[in-house]
Amino acid sequence: MNYFQKDCEYNNIVNHVLKNPKFLEINNCRHHGITRLEHSFRVSYFSYKITKKLRLDYKNTAVAALLHDFFTNDQFSKKELRLSAFRHPKKCLENASEFFSLSDMQKDIIYSHMFPLIPRPPRYLESWIVSMVDKVVAAYEFTLSYYKLYFSKIENMAAIAMLILVRF
Repeated sequence: MNYFQKDCEYNNIVNHVLKNPKFLEINNCRHHGITRLEHSFRVSYFSYKITKKLRLDYKNTAVAALLHDFFTNDQFSKKELRLSAFRHPKKCLENASEFFSLSDMQKDIIYSHMFPLIPRPPRYLESWIVSMVDKVVAAYEFTLSYYKLYFSKIENMAAIAMLILVRF
C-alpha cells in the first residue's frame, strides 16, 4: 500500500473515510486473495490518478472508488454472498449513504461499478473509469493470488522432493 500512502493530496481527500470505524471493518474481509480494504485502496488510487490526469472530478472519484466495496460479509447470507457480484453495489451505496454525504456522481460510481453485471450503465465518465479500473485491479489480484498459490505448491513439492533425495 506504500505507493498511495506517500501521496499527500490523495490522503487528504480520503482521510475522512479512513477515520470511520465501520468502513475500516472491510479490512477484515477477504476479497480477491487480499483484504477488501487493500482492493478498495488500489481501485481508488488508480482511479484518482487517471481522473486527475484527464482533468475530471478526481476528488469525488477517489472517495467514491474507496467506498465502492463498502460492505462486510456478515451483511449477506452465505447463499447471498455467492451472488454478491449482482447485489453488493446496492448494499455498498446504502452503507456509504448512511455514513457519508455523497454527491450524485459518487452514488453513481458506487452503484454502477459492477456494470454490466448490473443492468444500469454508468452515467458519468468518472463512473466508467472506476468500473474499468475495478475490473483490471480484480484481474491483477486474482492472478497474483493464484500465482502465489501455484508457486507455494511447487515450492512445497520441491521441498518434499529434496527430502526424498536426501534420504537416498
